Amino acid sequence: MGTLLLKNAAAVVSCDEKDRIYYNADIYINDGEIISIGENVQTADVIYDMSGRYVYPGLVNTHHHLYQTFTRNLLKVQKMELFDWLTALYEIWRGIDEETIYLSSLVGMGELIKYGCTTCFDHHYIFPKKNSEHFIDRQFEAADKLGMRFYASRGSMSLGKKDGGLPPDDLVQDVDDILNDCKRLAEKYDDKRRFSMHRVAFAPCSPFSVTPQLLSESADLARKMGVRLHTHVAETKDEENFCLQKLGKRPLEFMESVGWTGSDVWFAHGIHFNDSELKLLADTGTGVAHCPVSNMKLASGVCRIPDMLKLGVRAGLAVDGSASNDCSNLMAEMRAAYLLHRLTYSDKAPSGAEILKLATAGSADVLGRDDIGMLKPGMAADLFAIDAESLELAGTFTDPAGLLATVGYSKPADYVFINGKLVCEYGHLKGIDEAETAREANKKVKELIK
Repeated sequence: MGTLLLKNAAAVVSCDEKDRIYYNADIYINDGEIISIGENVQTADVIYDMSGRYVYPGLVNTHHHLYQTFTRNLLKVQKMELFDWLTALYEIWRGIDEETIYLSSLVGMGELIKYGCTTCFDHHYIFPKKNSEHFIDRQFEAADKLGMRFYASRGSMSLGKKDGGLPPDDLVQDVDDILNDCKRLAEKYDDKRRFSMHRVAFAPCSPFSVTPQLLSESADLARKMGVRLHTHVAETKDEENFCLQKLGKRPLEFMESVGWTGSDVWFAHGIHFNDSELKLLADTGTGVAHCPVSNMKLASGVCRIPDMLKLGVRAGLAVDGSASNDCSNLMAEMRAAYLLHRLTYSDKAPSGAEILKLATAGSADVLGRDDIGMLKPGMAADLFAIDAESLELAGTFTDPAGLLATVGYSKPADYVFINGKLVCEYGHLKGIDEAETAREANKKVKELIK
């Protein structure tokens, strides 16, 4: 890839261990790796002038359902809570196919990139009985076309309605089939090298849609293959009641009983944990993906992020699925998180800079990545730049680190680089024809929801 120089940035917000901010700084990059920040480097193969711009680490999304991009803004589910919402949408989701997966991945990841997200983790768990064998492969294809750093999961459901679960019976799979595909995908795509663009996790969907056998055997296989584990836990009171009635345990107690705590595990949502459960998360290194907009839309509750951060629970930020967020904008998610916790916790809420750290270094840690989420020598050149001199930001220059969460930034980044490659410039993606992709996507949506 050669050398790259980003010159004259008004501020480089590092999100490193010392929360350094470099003013009037250069960033020198070689073959996708940051070599230096702040030094006056004179030349490189490619040079971009960052004058008047703030530069940030690429945002890291720790939980998504990209296929849900095609069931956004549906009137009939706008007032539903999780269980009713899922039950209604399963009727549409059973119609997804490979083209749905590919196009929705382009749309969802494309939007993430525009707003500064450089790493996307996706939790895909809907596999209709026919023609779903290559869903995850198509997601990697879409990510590569966009230049996105992609962390896929082989999600799954094995507990259908006839056996007491929530999903329809035609959307659940046999445990052996699930585990065989997990193994195939991990062997094919999980690249453990530093700066890798592809990773894979195993991700049975939730306590109310999978069997204890699947959870236990997934954990065994993941640890044998060195793969991380992910699922939904403690999202709603309905889930808690399901676990108490069907399993005789609270959700986290149940997950611990099947081997699902540890530094290789992270849970989506984690709203309804009690004090002792928060301590267990901290003691075991188990992570949490915080999804504030989704939690508000589905009236699920407020995740105890201030308490988690105080205890040292590993936590990151996420947009969740587009059908419960209705967008894939992690930059907007930061401001929602900041305001939600200010409302709920007042002066105990995280600052704007701490919310940024949650979406960068914190999220990278939750995903087990020590090569992204910060801007410093030796890290991947994943970063984005915004126009700090625009009218909308006049008077906001006193705190570049807090800006995105407190004031917010409501337009695409000027530049987005992933692994040292420019993937988006002034809101225009480099890898796809956006207008054509939108036309194809809308055509597919009409077919899906008819």
